[in-house]
Amino acid sequence: MTLILASQSPFRRMLMENAGLAFTSEAARIDERAVETALAAQNPSPQDVAETLAIEKARDVAGRHPGALVIGSDQTLSLEGRVFHKPADMAEAKSHLASMSGRSHSLNCGIALVRDGETLWSHVSIAHLTMRPLSDAFIDRHLARVGDRILASVGAYQLEGEGLQLFERIDGDYFTILGLPLLPLLAKLRDLGAIDA
Repeated sequence: MTLILASQSPFRRMLMENAGLAFTSEAARIDERAVETALAAQNPSPQDVAETLAIEKARDVAGRHPGALVIGSDQTLSLEGRVFHKPADMAEAKSHLASMSGRSHSLNCGIALVRDGETLWSHVSIAHLTMRPLSDAFIDRHLARVGDRILASVGAYQLEGEGLQLFERIDGDYFTILGLPLLPLLAKLRDLGAIDA
């Protein structure tokens, strides 16, 4: 069975490779903000948004690969009702970190399996992260060290790198934090007979 990851994220690919999965990857071509706008009338939770985006990404790639089992994944960051998106520039990254300083936020990671347009399964995993109080000077130094690659992260941090220094508490699955809830995914792939049980 052909397994495709609907993402070009190096972290998601690394997680799947490390788990011993045989797969290819292809980026989904959806307008995420348009999907969110269409959902807005339903007053969705951040978890609903993450799950819907994961499904739409998987559907997009599945539409180009008949018969393939496609994995879609997406992540939202929510803080007291506000949903964050990837920062557009370093000034916005600084604003994100300042907003989260000394507070707890949630990473909501949606994942879905789609074949031939049918959603076979979807799931949301949530991690709760508490950032330590950060001074403006520390944020500036941190962003100068990590550089523009931070703009690829919804939270303007990379927990697998120096971003770990920003936190005082983490409650949740490491794989969820990196954007691919691997344990529930592996369980479902075994249930579907897509990988060795």
